[in-house]
Amino acid sequence: MIAHIQGKLVEKNPTEVVIDCNGVGYHVNISLHTFGLLPSTDFLKLYTYLLIKEDSHSLFGFVEKSEREIFKLLLSVSGIGANTARTMLSSIEPKQIINAIASGDVAVIQSIKGIGAKTAQRAIIELKDKVLKLYDIEEVSLTANNTNKDEALSALEVLGFVRKTAEKVVDKIVSSAPDASVENIIKQALKNL
Repeated sequence: MIAHIQGKLVEKNPTEVVIDCNGVGYHVNISLHTFGLLPSTDFLKLYTYLLIKEDSHSLFGFVEKSEREIFKLLLSVSGIGANTARTMLSSIEPKQIINAIASGDVAVIQSIKGIGAKTAQRAIIELKDKVLKLYDIEEVSLTANNTNKDEALSALEVLGFVRKTAEKVVDKIVSSAPDASVENIIKQALKNL
């Protein structure tokens, strides 16, 4: 595996660069995020990932090691190939992808072109635990919201609403307003039930 490539920047496009390394020009695929971080100097170092398939060898480059790690995580999800992972990293910031996966925000991931609801859900299911562990993200905001959500659901049940129906409405409210208080969740739920 080629861990990084360092040399003179010969060609530069939003999706690819060519780096001359001791007389050999390496074609490296990049994301728009990496393109935005490329230095203005001719000398360049990119952290790389070599993808070997039956019919091709493709080199993907990243200015930041963290972006390469996210790329590798995305590749581990069935249904997400190299081009889809690169599109994801080009569409939104890598940190936003990590936060969306950690918080289970399907809408953010699904907003990326080429990502459907099933693929977004699969990415969250397969990567959530890894992301929380790797990036040491605490589920503090999620547990705080779950407490408010649980209290609101209990109150709605006491008022006579079926839990499953109330849960769907409350989930929508909590996803659109994560910091909503118990009272606000109940008020909005009553309007929608």
